[in-house]
Amino acid sequence: MTTKKILVLRFSSIGDIVVTTPIIRALKTQIDAEIHFLVKDKFKQTVITNPYIDKLYTFKKETSECISQLKDENYNLVVDLHKNLRTSKLKLQLGKPAYSFNKLNISKWLLTKFHINLMPRGIHLVDRYFESLAALGIFNDGQGLDYFITPEDDFFGREFQKNTGEYTVLVLGATHYTKRIPESLCEKIIANIAHPVVLLGGNDVTSVSEALMKKFKHLHNYTGKISLNQSSAIIKYAENVICPDTGLMHIAAAFNKKIEMYWGSTDPILGMYPYMPQENPSEVKHHLVKNLHCRPCTKIGNSKCPKGHFKCMLEQTVSLSSLD
Repeated sequence: MTTKKILVLRFSSIGDIVVTTPIIRALKTQIDAEIHFLVKDKFKQTVITNPYIDKLYTFKKETSECISQLKDENYNLVVDLHKNLRTSKLKLQLGKPAYSFNKLNISKWLLTKFHINLMPRGIHLVDRYFESLAALGIFNDGQGLDYFITPEDDFFGREFQKNTGEYTVLVLGATHYTKRIPESLCEKIIANIAHPVVLLGGNDVTSVSEALMKKFKHLHNYTGKISLNQSSAIIKYAENVICPDTGLMHIAAAFNKKIEMYWGSTDPILGMYPYMPQENPSEVKHHLVKNLHCRPCTKIGNSKCPKGHFKCMLEQTVSLSSLD
């Protein structure tokens, strides 16, 4: 019997790609299919070491860069977990049976623009994926998210933990400003932690990390200095992780870490909170400013607060008792 060949589409971002991993694992282990994955080149590190993916295709700007190769694969099925105009065009070009899912864009728009809540309460995006693909005969195995790093990156994290001892990770980075933990709130958080704190994020938050380094002596600053998977290794061996709504949060969930999550302009009701359905999941503590009627104001984040006050972050209180 010929093995089914399935192409999975999820182009970006880090967090969105990580939450596809239970589907990839289910397709591989429950159908015993050959799994191919298409992603933007700059995000390939997120899945390049995933053992459930048999072949990885990437593109830099347009899927036309690899369309001839994809056509040559003669797929049995396309699983579209990205679902936009670009994937619709690609599926038409491939001409193969395809499954996708309901992104609930209208419900998200009503929630963020008019605060009319029609979102399915408490249902994570991963579970919606499985609902949409039930006809394929796959089911949620309850093992949560996957994230795989190389032995070299794992060694990097393990050696850091051996040399540092118990430490907390504080994630400064997020693609959009209104999801980042502001410097003033970071100061309050750090002041409540006695053991070493590791700062993670990209080049866009180095000014914040450098300012914090001048105020506290128990920090290790890796913002803009290490790779995504080295950052992931640091998270893997951390005692706990403090983070906003960002890709490293999902990686922390994949490693079943204790998480303190600070929500800004987005909200867990949108379905992208830390996903840990395991039998013994680690604790997740959600920090949200209550009775703030302007949030959530976006499903992905904004470059600035639409109201100009950024109360969703600046009015956060710090209570880190679960990390003691």
